[in-house]
Amino acid sequence: MTLQELSRCYEEAAVPLRARLRQLRCLLAQTDDPEEVWHLKRRIADLTPMLTQMNELAELTAHYYDRGYYRSEKYTL
Repeated sequence: MTLQELSRCYEEAAVPLRARLRQLRCLLAQTDDPEEVWHLKRRIADLTPMLTQMNELAELTAHYYDRGYYRSEKYTL
């Protein structure tokens, strides 16, 4: 598997996460139950870093070998 292929895999894996976060935010806007609000916010807080990391890794793997591409220190050894 090449890094380009891996990048597409990250992009595809981010789609359901993005949809689920959108759904959770809609549910959060519709509910008034404090316990339900807490659970929804907690789930959103868990999923948001996952989506962020998938987006970052998709970007990194898509452009890893491009000349002049700035690589984040977060993902370098």
